Amino acid sequence: MNDLQRGSVPVFKLYGETRHWPTPDLLHCESIAERSRLHDWHIKAHRHADLVHLLHIREGQVELQLEGAERRLEGPLLIVVPAMAIHGFRFSRDIDGHIISLAQPLATQLIEQLERQGEVLDRAAHYPLAGQDEAATIASLVVQIDKEYRQPAEGRDPLLHALIQALSVQVARRAERRRPILARRHDKGQAHLQRFQALIDAHYAEQPTIETLAAQLGMTSAHLNTLCRRLAGRSALQLLHERLLLEAKRQLTYTNMTISQVADTLGFSEPAYFTRFFKRHTGFSPKAFRLRQ
Repeated sequence: MNDLQRGSVPVFKLYGETRHWPTPDLLHCESIAERSRLHDWHIKAHRHADLVHLLHIREGQVELQLEGAERRLEGPLLIVVPAMAIHGFRFSRDIDGHIISLAQPLATQLIEQLERQGEVLDRAAHYPLAGQDEAATIASLVVQIDKEYRQPAEGRDPLLHALIQALSVQVARRAERRRPILARRHDKGQAHLQRFQALIDAHYAEQPTIETLAAQLGMTSAHLNTLCRRLAGRSALQLLHERLLLEAKRQLTYTNMTISQVADTLGFSEPAYFTRFFKRHTGFSPKAFRLRQ
């Protein structure tokens, strides 16, 4: 019996990294070669509890493992990997492309904004880009996202959001012309986890108790914790704290708010409590983190 059959596929954050999300952004962009060459071009089967991947392969080959199906594909193409979808890659050494990772709060926001078209981010699939115009349009958007991501400038966040929204629309248009080649399998547990993450995103600044959030989902806190540990590899409280921490990093990096103001917007009754929370999770005080950024 293989790992997929045993249900022991590891749940990773970003390609197996155990540290926190690497930037204050809700989006991460890098070339496929940057990370895959560190793993001898082979990313073993795994899944993410809170990330959505969009892979754009301009040239080169990939042996794709996605939700139990395996295929050998060649660029240009797009690959969509939703949260909790089991996936693995073996890339050719001449691979030319990018991987864009969306934190679940951003993916959820895009899905809600784009409505029916946003559903493309929730389906595991690959889409060959046969038309020259279509391939050029999508490649141009990916290059713009990569450039803006690497060179922060005024208005960076809204521009990145607009670009990723435009890319999502292009992916949806491509998907509408042909049924997805690989369909994502849903189960009740994944649906509950997605609802919980949506509640976190809507209420994290209120610092609700896990019991309160579990009640809104119609389950006990013990059941919610078991679900989160099984599907996300962390407790419900850890997921809430990770969202708080992400927002704290963003505000410390991209705003001029004082430490006290950041603490207040995130629901901490005292700045000292916020400082202890931040240092416990990052190893740095909020002031030291801001100076490093």
